[in-house]
Amino acid sequence: FQKVTGLRMNHNFIRPGGLAADLPAGWRDDVLHLLDMLPPRLAEYEVLMTGQPIWRERLQGVGVITQSEALALAATGPILRSTGLAWDLRRDLPYLKYNEVEFDVVVGAHGDAYDRYAIRLNEIRESMKIVRQILERMPSGDYRIQNKKVTPPPRGRIDESMEALIHHFKIFTEGFKVPEGEVYVAIESPRGEIGCYIASDGSSVPYRMHVRAPSFVNVQCLPHMMRGGLVADAVAVISSIDPVLGEVDR
Repeated sequence: FQKVTGLRMNHNFIRPGGLAADLPAGWRDDVLHLLDMLPPRLAEYEVLMTGQPIWRERLQGVGVITQSEALALAATGPILRSTGLAWDLRRDLPYLKYNEVEFDVVVGAHGDAYDRYAIRLNEIRESMKIVRQILERMPSGDYRIQNKKVTPPPRGRIDESMEALIHHFKIFTEGFKVPEGEVYVAIESPRGEIGCYIASDGSSVPYRMHVRAPSFVNVQCLPHMMRGGLVADAVAVISSIDPVLGEVDR
C-alpha cells in the first residue's frame, strides 16, 4: 500500500471515477513475492499458537456470544461468522469483481475468542487466493474514467495549460452536482460491514452523510462476551473483536 499510495495510512487512493494514480513499476512482482512468502509464515504462526495448549486454554470458551445475540447487536465480520453464520458481503451481496473469483467464507461454531482468532488466520489464506485470481485477470487501460465532470486533470498539465488549471480549480472548489436522492453502499472490511449513507438535495454538497463503522457497532458485544467471565480474560476478549478505537471514539 505504501508503495502504491505513498502513505502507510489514510491512503486517499480511491477517488471519484477511479484511482489517484496508476500502479508503479514492479508492483505486481512485489505482490507475488508477498504471496509466496506468507504461506510458510502462516504455517509457522499456526504451529506456535494453534497447536499451543496454553493458547487454546486461554481462548476456547472465552468471550462467547450466541448467534441470536450477534444478530440482535448488528455485529458483522468475524464476530458474526464465529457463531456459525456464513455472512460475507463479498459473496452474498457481491461488488467489484468478487462475483468472479472463488473463495470460501470461513465460519466458526462456538462464538468464542478462539473461533474469532482461527477465522482471521484462515481468512488470510482466502485473501491470498483472491489476490492471485485478481492478478491473473487484471485488465490494462486507464486507472480512472476520462470524464471532466468528475475527474481532475493530470497534475503535469496544470502548470502547462490555463484550461487545465481552471478545470482543476472548479472541480475542487465547486465540485459537481448530484441528483436528489439517497444511497447506502456497504463493503466487507476485515472487521465487518463498513458502509456509507449519503443523501443529496441536488447540490454539490451532501445533505447528510453517515459512516457505519464496524468497530463502533461491534464493541456493543463486549458486555455480552464478558458477562460472568474473569477480569484476566478481558484483554483476550477485547483483542478478539479487534476494535479500531478511532472508529469507536465519537
